[in-house]
Amino acid sequence: MTDSAADRPLIVQGDHSVLLEADHPRAAEARDRLLAFAELVKSPEHVHTYRVTPLSVWHARAAGLAGEAIVAALAELSRFPVPANVAAEIRDWSSRYGRLRLLRGEGGNLRLEADEPDLLAGLYRRPGVGPLLRDRDGTHAARADAAERGRLKLALVQAGYPVEDLAGYSAGEPLPIALRSETRAGLPFAVRDYQRRAAQAFWAGGTEAGGAGIVVLPCGAGKTIVGLAAMVLHQTSTLILTTGTTASRQWLAELLDKTTLEEHQVGEYSGTVKDVRPVTVASYQILTRRPRKDAPFAHLELFARRDWGLIVYDEVHVLPAPVFQITAGLQARRRLGLTATLVREDGREDDVFALIGPKRADVPWKEMEREGWIAAAVCTEVRVPLPAAERRDYALAEKRDQFRLASENPAKVALVARLLELHRGEPALVIGMYVEQMERLAEALGLPLLKGSTVQRRRDALYADFRAGRVPVLAVTKIANYALDLPDAAVAIQVSGTFGSRQEEAQRLGRILRPKAGANQAHFYTLVSADTVEQDFALRRQLFLCEQGYEYAIRDAGELEPAPAGSAG
Repeated sequence: MTDSAADRPLIVQGDHSVLLEADHPRAAEARDRLLAFAELVKSPEHVHTYRVTPLSVWHARAAGLAGEAIVAALAELSRFPVPANVAAEIRDWSSRYGRLRLLRGEGGNLRLEADEPDLLAGLYRRPGVGPLLRDRDGTHAARADAAERGRLKLALVQAGYPVEDLAGYSAGEPLPIALRSETRAGLPFAVRDYQRRAAQAFWAGGTEAGGAGIVVLPCGAGKTIVGLAAMVLHQTSTLILTTGTTASRQWLAELLDKTTLEEHQVGEYSGTVKDVRPVTVASYQILTRRPRKDAPFAHLELFARRDWGLIVYDEVHVLPAPVFQITAGLQARRRLGLTATLVREDGREDDVFALIGPKRADVPWKEMEREGWIAAAVCTEVRVPLPAAERRDYALAEKRDQFRLASENPAKVALVARLLELHRGEPALVIGMYVEQMERLAEALGLPLLKGSTVQRRRDALYADFRAGRVPVLAVTKIANYALDLPDAAVAIQVSGTFGSRQEEAQRLGRILRPKAGANQAHFYTLVSADTVEQDFALRRQLFLCEQGYEYAIRDAGELEPAPAGSAG
């Protein structure tokens, strides 16, 4: 059948937005191709809106997708001709990647090379860039201090000219390391093909073109294994940064279980242990701890305690500001960021790109679902009316208080009980943002509760009981957003969340995506108070997952049956 322009799913608009007809037969194909160079900004029922930005184009360019290929993809899928200004700007943004190169200069300094003298002259006049450049080095190059490497790269990104960093890296302390063919428990172990490809894309053959960047994989897809594979390629001392004590312990366990490292080579740097070894695992929490706001970050000196050859940033999308600042001075170290999403709620995606590196590997969630590497997920938004008394309070409340009142809707407790009954026998998590809400819910339903103040020993015991099936349901607060190693969890019921946080939604779904025996099926419910601001925030929360191809079935509280598997998109 001949392709007709009228039968194509996209409309490209002059403001760089791209409209996707969600019900179009080619919608899934278009969505998968847009993932490489655009970001989803709105996803109402019938028409989804994407936007092409300089940063999205630079990530595509770093992954080998040229501007001309982006324009061609839009033209192939667009119902109308791609606006001339959009095509021209995509080509321009793409061409800017690589026009500047950062090389190692004489005397340990840096040499910034430009492909045209006029470009270099213009950079000297830029307020954020000029002060970081020293004297000219011929017509096409300028000198810069090695200590300004990170600040210069960030300033150039903000100026619209991402630099290709070819200045090289410190080798670090040598560390022989290999992966095991079976775990210490005697179970077979092998790195999956996509994990190996991701590590190799980051390594880039050991050249200056590799060694700094981000690997994007769904929760449950084994990002930790990518980190281990990268360590084997590097053969050097490694500092691993995680989101908390639970995540740190999981990394330590994986290091000893799946690599040839011995216990004396692996150390934990935490609130209770300060053990710096050739491979050291620390949390962002301990690194940014200080006795008062105006006190220095004493634990940041860990970055200088050894000659690290590789730094691994787990869940790089939550990297705190002080670690950004120290990373600006660590550009001579190889840096691997691991994440399920490049979305940052604070808008600092530019900082991640400049200081950690561009996206090196990215596997769409639905592709991994089709291949069976993660569970198929049915996502359902259940709308719950506010009881009469709460409706009055909501109507009279200040706008800033309405979200919490809607989130803590007491009618959600009974609905959680009904959903748990529907999924009796399936390991389930009940997740919420507000501690008081979760305390009331856990008490009403007789559930064990994990919260920020729960001591690590208690957490570990409950995790073990859940994995063993002795505890079928866990209630958890925001600590569930990261690094819960609960591979058998098959149901998640979200009763409240952080406003419109896309990354939190992705992390919470990720808690139940590890492959499962049998149908390999998971269910994700989010409970939303009907006709309140919580509905609007829920729509924004779902953006990233809709971008990945997930669809949310909308159910009223009275409709108890879970959505059929086919509605997951």
